[in-house]
Amino acid sequence: MNMTFKAGRTLFRPFIRKDDRQPLFYGYYIAMCSVMLLAVVHGTYSSYGAFFNSLQSEFGWSRAVTSGVHSLGFAMSGVGAMVFGRLNDRFGPRRILTAGGIMFSLGYFLLSRASGTCQLYLTYCLIISMWPAAMDVIVLSTTCRWFVHRRGLVSGLVKVGTGVGIMLVPLLASHFISCYGWRTAYTLLALMAIVFILPLVQILRRDPSQKGLHPYGDDVAIQVELGEEGVSFGRAVRLKQFWMLCIALFMVWYCANSVMVHVIPYAIDNDVSSIQAAALISIIGGSSIVGRVVMGGVGDRTGARKAFTINFCILVGTMVWLFFSTELWQLRVFVVVYGFAHGGFFALLAPLVAEMFGTRSHGALFGMVTFCGMLGGAVGPVIAGRIFDVTQSYQPAFLILIVVSSVGLTLSLLLGRTVGSNTCEA
Repeated sequence: MNMTFKAGRTLFRPFIRKDDRQPLFYGYYIAMCSVMLLAVVHGTYSSYGAFFNSLQSEFGWSRAVTSGVHSLGFAMSGVGAMVFGRLNDRFGPRRILTAGGIMFSLGYFLLSRASGTCQLYLTYCLIISMWPAAMDVIVLSTTCRWFVHRRGLVSGLVKVGTGVGIMLVPLLASHFISCYGWRTAYTLLALMAIVFILPLVQILRRDPSQKGLHPYGDDVAIQVELGEEGVSFGRAVRLKQFWMLCIALFMVWYCANSVMVHVIPYAIDNDVSSIQAAALISIIGGSSIVGRVVMGGVGDRTGARKAFTINFCILVGTMVWLFFSTELWQLRVFVVVYGFAHGGFFALLAPLVAEMFGTRSHGALFGMVTFCGMLGGAVGPVIAGRIFDVTQSYQPAFLILIVVSSVGLTLSLLLGRTVGSNTCEA
């Protein structure tokens, strides 16, 4: 028994604070809850591709219109990230995400009862889509406040939840659709969401001071000095680096959401079965888990900006590969490598914002950057769908993805010297 206890302490040593009576630093509980929250919310939200053909058939839409639901929803998700990220700086995560969990689940229940295009658009865009990016911003901003050292690694581990959700929930949704139809599938997703979200958000705390603690790190004095320092929101939006980062993330989400929405119909067009096509999204989710952990750790060692640039190099390569991919094995190679980069980007973003601008206004800044990214995620799938409707081919759309990812890579290289929290005007 004693040996087992020692082994457990060794395993969790990075999270154990010597001056606390509790065996585990409370930030670890924050991180575990965040993992599960992101798995449920992002897994559910990313299942839209599994419903794509059912919705297209039910309402008689073109692919551009079917993509437009998700794309407009992404724009609204960016608004939610910006608004609720700023509110999180002031009020903390519990109250905001309790309301968010109820609205998110209610939205999917109403979606299952949709009888027309207008009702579907309004429910998906105004109720459901306000919360996924807000959840991301709030839990990652909260995590960054709880950890100074190993911030990249912990953020990467938290973002593993998104990968797990993307890997499991679309397959689960596809099973529900095949067994019960798309309406019942949405009802079941609504029940799953509310059962998990409401209890988990009650554990979250905005920052360590609410538990009488300091952020995790080796030097408490340094933690106190840096933990809530950095540029104000007003100062940051006047820096060109901030807008370069916003545009770079626009490029990331343009590519990411285009892939997530259209890779399933593209595979089906190339004689891949619907189950095998849905599995491609799950492979992205599984591979992204590795990318989140690995690139989060790389960001701690090299700096988040350099790791961000490495990810862009991988993204450009995968977009080129996708352009030439028509066989199932080629698409599987694509989703494995692309998934790694996909996970890496979203593990690095919160630490990158903290590295460049500090944590004083982290929620507001992270929310604004995410909003700009979501605009890219809104535009990309609609353009790809429209191109297919006109040309009956995805190849021109994939060529645009190569160009967009290359522009993002250039911007990441031009970010230059980061604006550290102790070198910026407060």
